[in-house]
Amino acid sequence: MLSVDEALKLVLDHARPLSWPQSLTIGDGEALGCVLTERVTSDIDSPPHDKSIVDGYALIAADAEEPGRELTVIEEVTAGAVPTRTVERGTATRIMTGAPLPAGADAVVKVEQTTLAGDRVRIHQSPVKPGQNIMRQGASLKRGQVVLEPGKVLRPIEIGLLAEVGRDSVEAIRRPLVAVIPTGNELVPSSQTPGRGQIRNSNGPMLRALAESAGARAHEYAIVRDDPDQLRMFVLMGLGSRIILLSGGVSAGVLDLVPGVLRDLGVQEVFHKVNLKPGKPLWFGVKDEAQTQTRTLVFGLPGNPVSGLVCFELFVRPAIEKLSGREPKGLPRVTATLTQEHKQRGDRPTYWPALLAEIGDQKSVTPLPWQGSGDLRTLTDANCLAYFPAGDRVFAAGERFETLILQ
Repeated sequence: MLSVDEALKLVLDHARPLSWPQSLTIGDGEALGCVLTERVTSDIDSPPHDKSIVDGYALIAADAEEPGRELTVIEEVTAGAVPTRTVERGTATRIMTGAPLPAGADAVVKVEQTTLAGDRVRIHQSPVKPGQNIMRQGASLKRGQVVLEPGKVLRPIEIGLLAEVGRDSVEAIRRPLVAVIPTGNELVPSSQTPGRGQIRNSNGPMLRALAESAGARAHEYAIVRDDPDQLRMFVLMGLGSRIILLSGGVSAGVLDLVPGVLRDLGVQEVFHKVNLKPGKPLWFGVKDEAQTQTRTLVFGLPGNPVSGLVCFELFVRPAIEKLSGREPKGLPRVTATLTQEHKQRGDRPTYWPALLAEIGDQKSVTPLPWQGSGDLRTLTDANCLAYFPAGDRVFAAGERFETLILQ
């Protein structure tokens, strides 16, 4: 069997980002989370004028060399309005945050440091320095300035900046579409009470959420029964996606139909089974579409929920990152000290649900009382997966192990 590292290398070798960028709109969320493929420059100065950064009074700083000086208020300028009068010695303009600085003024005093009586304002602050509470034109960015470079992931911050520089669309790599196909005669929807021999479909919603958390778009199909014709129909629908996640049907049982159906549909098997626990039955293959020059990555994930989650985090998340144009890092990894004795059995390395704690620069990891690959409940208490090498042995408290931080 392949090791985890060998299997991951094969997955990433077959994961190819789209070779051409697409024009994506920013207003409807289409570009959010995508990787930019063009250089973006500003078409404006920001701010577009000298502006006040507080509510207060625009004046000439030299008029407030001593506290208690009174000035005549000549007009009021709100945000969105334009000053019409020049500030001269002995005068001031009432101004709101963001409003343009009137000609002649070189400072703004906060309203809290003034007293207004009629058209006269008393300045309690002294001295007032030139440039105080003013943001100069172009201080944030200037017309023609490069504000975003190719390779930038478009977070909400970048979406706001794109809007500020007048861009309602950008060239970027579209987030890959993931098709989630849960399979099994035993599955019923989460809204249904299971009968004898039945279980609720937890894998479909979990895998869809995992795919979206990894930066993909995801579509969950209806539950597919253990029937070759039905399975073939749903896989054909999913082949329009960049990734297919099939849950269940990849082991060696009578109704484990997935590998055979995939081969019949021309999906090329890359590997089947990986030396890890949980998740050994993992199947991976690819389907190339010559007409569109696209490739679909197909993962046959084990049906037990924790096995599916572990396989997703080890193999699918890095594949999504690479298809998205990002570096395929997968989950963050840290080394932590074991807080208690842990017994390991079996000839496969194990990714064990655990609790990672950090005090200062010291990290510790505590394995949780996990009941195996069907125990999703215990995993809700975990914030990491502790990696224990293969072999029957007892690991002592104080030993150090690599852990994968769950997101």
